[in-house]
Amino acid sequence: MFSHVFALALFALVQDPARDAEELTRLEKVWNEAHLRGDADALDSLWAEDLVVAVPSMAVMTKAQALRIARAARLKFDRYETSDLRIRVYGNAAVVTGRLQRTRVLDGRSVEDDWRFTKVYIRNGERWQVVAFHSSPAAP
Repeated sequence: MFSHVFALALFALVQDPARDAEELTRLEKVWNEAHLRGDADALDSLWAEDLVVAVPSMAVMTKAQALRIARAARLKFDRYETSDLRIRVYGNAAVVTGRLQRTRVLDGRSVEDDWRFTKVYIRNGERWQVVAFHSSPAAP
């Protein structure tokens, strides 16, 4: 009984929702900046191995497939901004929702996206990683 109570107390000390929310906010900036810079290595580090990406007008992608697109350098972002962020932490999992507005250049053509998104993060040791990203067009 004592070890169970001790383990719960230790878990409570390790978990800090405010610190987790601060770190997740920082990682959202890392995500955005990596897309703007075309930094596939930063995305590789941020994404869990079993990542699933679902975005409008594309087939559902794995991490490997999404990284191939990022590394191909055919896609360039001139704008990649999030707003309306809501971060909810549930122990070793977190859900981040918000709005994503981006301008991308694909094969020389400019395209604007205005999406609502959901990201699911898991704590992998001391590090948070994205396991799922889903977006859909924002309501007018």
